[in-house]
Amino acid sequence: MSKTIPVDRLTRARILVRVPNWVGDAVMCLPALRLLRSVLPQAEMALLARPWVRDVFPLQELNARVIPYDTNGEYRGIRGRLRMAALLRQERFDAAILFQNAFDAALIGWLAGIPMRAGYSRQGRRPLLTHAAAPPRKSAGLGHEAHYYLELLRRLGLVEHYPPVDRIALTASEVERKRARAQLQQRYEEEFSAPPPFSPDAGLLVGISPGASFGTAKRWPASRFAELAARLHQERGATSVYFGSSQESALTEEVRVLAGVPSISLAGKTSLAEFMLLVQGCDLFVTNDTGTMHVAAGLGVPTLAIFGPTNESETRPLAARVALVTGEAYCRPCKLRHCPIDHRCMTSVTVGQVLRAALKLLSNDIPIRQEAAGGARSPLVFEQGPAR
Repeated sequence: MSKTIPVDRLTRARILVRVPNWVGDAVMCLPALRLLRSVLPQAEMALLARPWVRDVFPLQELNARVIPYDTNGEYRGIRGRLRMAALLRQERFDAAILFQNAFDAALIGWLAGIPMRAGYSRQGRRPLLTHAAAPPRKSAGLGHEAHYYLELLRRLGLVEHYPPVDRIALTASEVERKRARAQLQQRYEEEFSAPPPFSPDAGLLVGISPGASFGTAKRWPASRFAELAARLHQERGATSVYFGSSQESALTEEVRVLAGVPSISLAGKTSLAEFMLLVQGCDLFVTNDTGTMHVAAGLGVPTLAIFGPTNESETRPLAARVALVTGEAYCRPCKLRHCPIDHRCMTSVTVGQVLRAALKLLSNDIPIRQEAAGGARSPLVFEQGPAR
């Protein structure tokens, strides 16, 4: 049994919330953060977050602040952890709620002397927690990963129940969309010294993210992304906008050269905040299973995601205009970083399948499909590759 926390002990407490480290997980944690704030409207809340995810969190809505925690920089190694613990000790937090599962999250709370430390009893950290919740088993039927974070609040006794999640929205606006289009127009003109084939109000822009930080197993072949970009240009006059990290710049350039059609490459050239603005200028975002997939979908950008080694029912983006194309292989979902055989789950996905799903999204022709997990109805297109 999990040790529960009386809500009245946290009504006006100073609470440190350790949020997930990865962009996609941070987005999927938002329903739990919003519910926590609704349960404790008068508590003071600070989010301990890695620098690269801080822009995901709507701080004004959550009435929270961020404490940056960069373990690759100032807080690297044992001395860095002790430095962070000393900083947190000065804050005199009453409680720490750990959505992040690592041992480090509990260790920092313990070193900081935070009297109440609550989280899932994973990674050998149970002795460091004052309120350890048993992690849910796979048979618990939680469905989407967003429910995993919500379930922590229920197991800690902070809520009795929570509604199933079928939407995770981020703040977007038509003003920002037009500003993004104008900025993309300017970048095109700077690179090509010519007017772009799109404007703030016309022309088709397709964002493409061919990388995946988790590993190569999640990546649809570069040549197929290139063929997709070429066919979208031929059939719809689309200009491609490539996104990715600095480590994915070479991959992005390979796709761009192979496609041979008008495009802009922003790989390694944008922060998360800049991506969150510029992707709003796209009419479609095509991606592997990546963190930015969740961001784009949450911002209302029609998002087409290609799934292979991961389980789409657990980590698909939850938004109104989302299409999934899933590969087919006896071994999926293996959840491995790198395929030990022939990458059949991703190579089974054809350009034709992805193109059809893309055109359906662009035409807003998205059928409603009943999802097995949680029974939530979501507008999704599922295309599946041939059996191998």
